[in-house]
Amino acid sequence: MMRRRRRRMIVGAAVVSNAAANNAASQQAAADQAAAAAAPAPAPAEADLNTQLQQLAQLHTTGVLTDEEFAAAKAKLLAS
Repeated sequence: MMRRRRRRMIVGAAVVSNAAANNAASQQAAADQAAAAAAPAPAPAEADLNTQLQQLAQLHTTGVLTDEEFAAAKAKLLAS
């Protein structure tokens, strides 16, 4: 009878330990998902502004826009 009780205690302790490990793992997974969801994504307006500025710079570099035209277009984009 003592062996059965000891075996039950060992098995019970293993079940509790396993449940605690599973609980900790699921809490960590939930925290990871929450952190990923909370990470700020770049605003579409900022990405669009960066793209437009890069296009202007490329036009200026290739000589399509003069220095004055580039400065005016850039100031107009940054003001909006």
